[in-house]
Amino acid sequence: MAELLAHPRYEIIPLDGVDEQVLEHVPRDVKLTVTVSPTKGLDPTLDLAERLAAAGYEVVPHLSARLVLDDGHLRWILGRLRDAEIGEVFVVAGDASQSAGQFEGAADLLRAIAESDHPLSEIGITGYPESHAFISDETTIQAMFEKAEFATYIVSQICFDPPVTAAWIEAVWARGTRLPIHVGLPGPVPRTKLLRISTRIGLGDSTRFLRNHGNWIGRALKRGGFDPDRLVAGLESALTDTERKIAGFHIFTFNALADTERWRQQALARQRNGR
Repeated sequence: MAELLAHPRYEIIPLDGVDEQVLEHVPRDVKLTVTVSPTKGLDPTLDLAERLAAAGYEVVPHLSARLVLDDGHLRWILGRLRDAEIGEVFVVAGDASQSAGQFEGAADLLRAIAESDHPLSEIGITGYPESHAFISDETTIQAMFEKAEFATYIVSQICFDPPVTAAWIEAVWARGTRLPIHVGLPGPVPRTKLLRISTRIGLGDSTRFLRNHGNWIGRALKRGGFDPDRLVAGLESALTDTERKIAGFHIFTFNALADTERWRQQALARQRNGR
């Protein structure tokens, strides 16, 4: 577990001031993934990814298939990534209600990337341990198969029931999709931060769990926030699996980077002290 906490992925949202927060609070051995908004488009994501890559971070921009116009637009995006020496992306369908161009879903974009001259060594896709709010289980399972041949790893959406996550991981591998899985965890998000950010951005990867777990969120907000320790502890048996299906933690920070890094350092200290 200590190894996974030592090298996590922090998901950040391209909002004003996040550059400064990253530089102040996040060590450069933490990989950063940058979300994309259906209302603001891909440019803020790519711009932030380029700035952070130039500052010495390993950065993973999210590419929303429904925001990529066509093959020419894709070549332009991949050219930007090559120029910035960014070698990894996370491909999602996106939350835009309609496609802006020729790509309807993540599988379409992944296929186009595979057929292009691209600079990418790693490509991530999304997995759903629990039922998706708007997509049937049958559809998400089929989509996993379609996307997996083009991907190198999976990031799970947030699930607040560790046994459900562990069972889903086993099921994914049993079906033959043997990709390493980064388990999605919400960071220690303060109540005021969570409420403020959730009203400023469109529904996206980092906020989908708000509508999936409304009752839980209500209880969590009354307590003042969320502590990831319970979820991490609940995954302990899966973390000791000899096949190493769990490759790491993908932490949805909601840009609460100081709190997230403080929690991580405290968790690492407890691991070192055997507690």
